[in-house]
Amino acid sequence: MEHMNIIVCIKQIIDPEIPASQFKIDPSTKRQVQGSHSLVISAYDQNAIEVAIQLKEKHGGKVTAISVGAATAVTALKSALSMGADEAVLVSDPAIEASDQQGIAHVLSKAIQKVGGCELILTGCVSGDWGDRAVPAFVAEELGIGCVSFVSRVEAKDGQVVLRRVVEDGYELIEARTPVLASIISDETNTPRYPKLKDIMAAGKKAIPVWKAADLALDADRVGPAAARVAIADVYVPVKESKCEMIEGDTPEEQAAKLAARLRELKLI
Repeated sequence: MEHMNIIVCIKQIIDPEIPASQFKIDPSTKRQVQGSHSLVISAYDQNAIEVAIQLKEKHGGKVTAISVGAATAVTALKSALSMGADEAVLVSDPAIEASDQQGIAHVLSKAIQKVGGCELILTGCVSGDWGDRAVPAFVAEELGIGCVSFVSRVEAKDGQVVLRRVVEDGYELIEARTPVLASIISDETNTPRYPKLKDIMAAGKKAIPVWKAADLALDADRVGPAAARVAIADVYVPVKESKCEMIEGDTPEEQAAKLAARLRELKLI
């Protein structure tokens, strides 16, 4: 297969590697508080970008990164450009804020259609913040194309793509006609590359178009909080309590006997 046009859907999230003590939830919005924490591309989305770039390098074509989010997501898209993506598009509009998974999938599908024809759509297999795994399948459903989840490797062959899908006891190879959507997991073959300085500088100078809801002819009844089919009742940080109880005894044998007795008392053994 020559000249593969690939679209990669990426999400910008708060760095999940922050210390647990700094993780805060805003009770009014039920969202994580950004504060001064850095923003990054969701980890598996980076693997998806790497897969796309490798396919472009092998077969030619074009890689376009799309993100739905706040204006800050421009930095994530510029990171994708610095890795090797050719174009990037941000969809950002107050009308689509607080959309649920199906709302976001509706927006992404309309953006993908506006970008134009492509053979392959890639996403991360799960987002690094909410971790719901639902958006890729919803996007494929919106577009009326096949969806293969948890894909570790992608090859183009004889006008089709061959997808290595991880299953419980190994992997399976799936041949799929294009266009098709695949959600990507991490693999030794798709470790995200480090951008070169010249590529980072070039990406920084590139203008990224920002599309609004009106640019995509969205169904207003399917986006925003009023359209959400999933309601978040509550989000909270678990409080862990620990208690230490000292077991005394003059000898290790006596201590062991008292420990066993205490564990039986607590019905742990």
